[in-house]
Amino acid sequence: MTSLFPETEGASGTEAELEALERRVQSLIGHVRGLRAANEALRRELAAAQERNRMLGDRVVEAKARIDALVAKLPETAQ
Repeated sequence: MTSLFPETEGASGTEAELEALERRVQSLIGHVRGLRAANEALRRELAAAQERNRMLGDRVVEAKARIDALVAKLPETAQ
């Protein structure tokens, strides 16, 4: 019979396969935890970037209003 875990070939059968499976599961758990942490960090960065973008958009609107007000105060030129 072919083993599901080739790295355990020649070892004491089921016990070695279970140990190999345990190592793989532990490794998978570590990867999942790392990915969750990275995902959470990216979510925080995205939220901060979105807030910054909103604030910059507000500043653009305010600047446009000030420029429009200044342009309205300019004297009209004679042709």
